[in-house]
Amino acid sequence: MPVPLHPPALQLAARTARIEPFRVMELVKRARALEHAGRSITHLSIGEPDFTAAPPVVAALKAAVDAGATGYTAALGLHALREAIARHAGDAHGVDLDPARVVVTAGASAALLLACCALVDPGAQVLMADPCYPCNRHFVSAFDGVPVTIPVGAGSRFQLDAATVAAHWTAAVRGVLLATPSNPTGTSIAFDELARLVDVARARGGFTLVDEIYLDLAYGHRPQSAVALGSDVLVAGSFSKFFHMTGWRLGWLVVPPALVDTFEKLAQNLFICPSALAQHAALACFEPEAMALYRQRRDEFQARRDYIVPALRELGFSIPVEPDGAFYVYLDCSAFTADSSAFASQMLEEAGVALVPGEDFGSHQPQRWLRLSYATSLAHLHEAVQRLRAWLPPRTASPG
Repeated sequence: MPVPLHPPALQLAARTARIEPFRVMELVKRARALEHAGRSITHLSIGEPDFTAAPPVVAALKAAVDAGATGYTAALGLHALREAIARHAGDAHGVDLDPARVVVTAGASAALLLACCALVDPGAQVLMADPCYPCNRHFVSAFDGVPVTIPVGAGSRFQLDAATVAAHWTAAVRGVLLATPSNPTGTSIAFDELARLVDVARARGGFTLVDEIYLDLAYGHRPQSAVALGSDVLVAGSFSKFFHMTGWRLGWLVVPPALVDTFEKLAQNLFICPSALAQHAALACFEPEAMALYRQRRDEFQARRDYIVPALRELGFSIPVEPDGAFYVYLDCSAFTADSSAFASQMLEEAGVALVPGEDFGSHQPQRWLRLSYATSLAHLHEAVQRLRAWLPPRTASPG
């Protein structure tokens, strides 16, 4: 039978229209194209540490390859790794976590997808902050749920609080998805407020899903994990940020004891298992040598934050809330422009500095905001400030 010259277009599922492009990736593509053309670009856009995996982790990977540890693992992950994650929760955050509740996943994205698959029915609403990490909205949409973004501002550190969640909870709401510290703002929810927020959802029969992938990148305080707030709270973690293993695609999800079998069934069908090699290597993350290196690198991130925030304010940007975690600064550029997207494009083309406009992170005043990632060296941050100082129009510095 001859193949038709112009076969009819396939009909896509309606949900695909609800999932928007990840615009930061488009900006990065343009930045790399400029580099390929010979331009010097300072990248402050992607939330990817400039550090790579710790030497003990690399050595463990090589040993796993040499040992042929490349077959399937259990869908919930290596038992030894689940135990190590639970021990880390106790050592770093003082919580008693049963390893049986830990589901190892193919990155935190897979953890959040599993949670949405298990908890979100078609049409069910899930509350989250605006601004927020864009993929969190799309994880909900992927299972035909409805992400409901609630505008938040500097007064609540760009985070939801219990009163706001209670005011927006309706019969259609199934749960709330939080991120602390947050991308794009680098701000955390105070732990007592987080406890009140969990109580609001619990009292209404809803779930609380907390994205803690930046929890160990907290500055000036010992972070507390939502795992401590009850066995009904679901908590996602990751090896990408604090452990600097972005491309290894490994994370975890802490789930209620009664739901472990359900999550195992879903993981078996959707993912089979996480990468065996990444899991064997990740066991070395918790060795004393590696942990000492991670803590040293966390101090370096804090030094970068302590340089870039006042430098940006001196340039005239307003930063109403100093980030206390992750490696992002959410800066108000309205003193320079009414359109942060056009401003970011112009900044890239003319100054060679790549930042992300606010439109990626929500619909609440996105034209005012830019996100800067300081997951790069101090030398690169100094270079970016010099370029911006030369490029920006002269003005009186904002007290921001």
